[in-house]
Amino acid sequence: MLHYTKNVSFKSITMWVTVSIISMTIIVSAILSLNAQLLYAKNQAQSELNTIGNIVIENISDDLVNDNNDIVTRRLASLVHYPNVTNAHVYRVNNIKGEHFYTSFNRAGQASVESKLDQLEQLINTTFTDNIAELVFPVIADKKKVGYLYLRLELNEKRTIVRKVLIDYSIAYSAIMLLWVLITLKLQSIFITPIKNILSLLRKMNLTKDYSQRVKRSNFLELDILVTAINSMIDRFEELINKQLNTTVEYKALNTNLEEMVNDRTEALKDANNQLIQTLEKLHQFQRQIVQNEKMASLGDMVAGIAHEVNTPVGLGVTASTMMLDRLIVIKEQFETRTLKASSMAQFIDEGEENLNIIYRNLNRAAELISSFKQVAVDQTSEIDRVVNIKQLLDDIILSLGPQIKKTNHKLIVKCDDALNVKTKAGPINQIVINLVINSLIHAFEKGTEGKIELIIEKDGPNTVQMVFRDNGIGIPKNIKKRIFDPFVTTKRGQGGSGLGMHLVYNLVTQALNGSIVVTSEEGKGVEFTIMFPVKST
Repeated sequence: MLHYTKNVSFKSITMWVTVSIISMTIIVSAILSLNAQLLYAKNQAQSELNTIGNIVIENISDDLVNDNNDIVTRRLASLVHYPNVTNAHVYRVNNIKGEHFYTSFNRAGQASVESKLDQLEQLINTTFTDNIAELVFPVIADKKKVGYLYLRLELNEKRTIVRKVLIDYSIAYSAIMLLWVLITLKLQSIFITPIKNILSLLRKMNLTKDYSQRVKRSNFLELDILVTAINSMIDRFEELINKQLNTTVEYKALNTNLEEMVNDRTEALKDANNQLIQTLEKLHQFQRQIVQNEKMASLGDMVAGIAHEVNTPVGLGVTASTMMLDRLIVIKEQFETRTLKASSMAQFIDEGEENLNIIYRNLNRAAELISSFKQVAVDQTSEIDRVVNIKQLLDDIILSLGPQIKKTNHKLIVKCDDALNVKTKAGPINQIVINLVINSLIHAFEKGTEGKIELIIEKDGPNTVQMVFRDNGIGIPKNIKKRIFDPFVTTKRGQGGSGLGMHLVYNLVTQALNGSIVVTSEEGKGVEFTIMFPVKST
């Protein structure tokens, strides 16, 4: 069913567009006419100022030279015959006082104007302000400047012009709008009514579902074309409806047969799905077991390496303690037989101090190795959040990986702030770093080469840590780059690569740490892993 919303009609659009055009035309015409009238008024005022000013100057110039103040004042009083002149000043110039106010004229009922001595040069050209025009004339006698005449003219015509223009255009606007309304009503009856009839028929057809009715033809060419197109569309729609009714009957019969077939297929599909679910569950169990074996295998490798590393300092400590015991027996015999010399005792003390230092250093080294391995082993099996110093955690991991790294010529560089403390799961980070380092040692470098591995960890925001791991090895081949995190994908099949290392890294990052990992690599240009994971502030 169609839903009709209230939209803007052609009538409204036409009305507002026309009103806007007419209004803008009248406003622009009014502005242009007003500007022309005001310009004419200004030109008239300027001409009047020049005429009056020249007459006054001619009458007062001699009296101004002779300093006849009363006569100049009386001559200025004749300005009363010029109704637009409201004020006039005369300024006299002489060698003693310089330029100074001399006399003035103020029309009755008009306020006096303050002295214009400081504006004489500015008012040499006519100045218009609101309804006022001002002009200063220099008074010349015998080719010598003897004073100034200031005239102030009121432009009463300006207000009259504005009022007249507004009244004329208001009358014109009202007349045009009235005429337009009448024309619009007439056009509506001619053009809009047929369109309304078409819409009414289509609504009725939609509600009653009776498609036998047709739209009546129109006398207007465009509307007649529209009516023909609508009637043709109704014909085709009615034909489609009839076909649909016939097809519905066929579909009902076909659906009856299909339901039986679907039921049979559904039962078969259920059996197949049950078998598939059982197979997938076994596959997941097998995969989890393999991943766990991979974890334990890496832990076993570390156990063997740590055992070898611990054996060396412990052996040196045993050797030093044996030598110390032998020397102690000799000193004891010499003491008992009273043959002990001071030199022998001094030598014994020096050797004892040296051996004890050897024992202390090696036992301390063994203790550090065992402590770091213990922490790494605990972290590998721990899934509990704890406050971790990332730098210390990395040092423990790198120390536990010492045996594997010492077998190569590669350099491992770690960059991390010593004060980076966060609350997170240490175990997954431990396993991720171990797997990434072992992966580079196995896959990234050819035998006999000297490689470089970098591990950079830093905070990326208040609650996010970024780990960047890169090496300058041979990179990842294009054929496996997109599958690098899939299980059992490796380039060293049968050479120490199980294909589960990077799969385990991906699972630890995305599931244990709720983070993300992105790999960037080109063959021959090394590899870079960017890991982002959330942490809690301490």
